Amino acid sequence: MKLLRVLVLIALPLYCLAGSGCPFLEEVVNKTISPEVSVSEYQNFLQDFAQTTDKKEALADVKQCFLNQSNETLYNYAQMMVITVSSDGLVGSTFVTNDAKAGVQRALFYF
Repeated sequence: MKLLRVLVLIALPLYCLAGSGCPFLEEVVNKTISPEVSVSEYQNFLQDFAQTTDKKEALADVKQCFLNQSNETLYNYAQMMVITVSSDGLVGSTFVTNDAKAGVQRALFYF
């Protein structure tokens, strides 16, 4: 499980564009916390990262874990996952991109 997490975190930056945020990561987070996305849809979405049975089961466990959480927990998780970028492109600043804000709002629309 930890190995899968590490592999996904290593692979995600390859899909990101430097300085512009990472739409793919935002989509993964949105699908992870959305109760409208089923376990099988989630596995199909991330099938490029999980091609073995063990990895598919790990993805199912992760998604099921989020499906079991309260709305408050999902909201807090979404807030934590907002990607912050300053005008200089430095991660960790107090500036939040409009895309990240919109992504959180879309993900939390169902509340």
